[in-house]
Amino acid sequence: MTATPTQLKQNLTFEQFVKQLPDEDGRYELVNGEIVRILPIRLHETLAEFLSDSFKDEVKRLKLNYWVSGRIMVRTLTSNGKEQGRHPDVSVVDKTLWESQPFAHSALTEPLQLVVEVVSTNWEDDYIDKLDEYQRLGISEYWIIDYLALGSRNYLGNPKEPTVFVYLLDENGVYQMTAFRGNERIISRTFPELALTAEQVLDV
Repeated sequence: MTATPTQLKQNLTFEQFVKQLPDEDGRYELVNGEIVRILPIRLHETLAEFLSDSFKDEVKRLKLNYWVSGRIMVRTLTSNGKEQGRHPDVSVVDKTLWESQPFAHSALTEPLQLVVEVVSTNWEDDYIDKLDEYQRLGISEYWIIDYLALGSRNYLGNPKEPTVFVYLLDENGVYQMTAFRGNERIISRTFPELALTAEQVLDV
């Protein structure tokens, strides 16, 4: 996935960003005041869709009060208070919250229940920037899917292995991370009965 700044106005607020989103196909984020177009590769999209479908199956099977989508924008804040507009690969949000404003844009300022980011060449965004922003917002669960083992050895070990990282917010508002590899079953707070191994996700 590549990220390309557009030629639109800079230093935008989140509200301005939502109103000025380009009409062209693609996903966009607000990063440091600039609208950035996100261009994922097909394998990236396939993996995200697989997880989205898996979550939707759980919601339907267990009649959970969640809405699952790959088209939700969320406002986050950096450590210095700068508004960002993030577009996770998969988002899970409380369905009551989602349906409370049916005519609003699919852009939220409230914490989501779960977000998934599939790692691309700009892996630092997912491991560092988005991790900090999602924790700051209070998103309960954050998955990082590093299927190409692009992150540093500090995260992936030596030799580097494709990994699913699950970060869960603790009672102090701090993420606690668990790494899943191979045939290990992924443990999710949002979907406690989810029967997916890391291998099933990483080898889609």
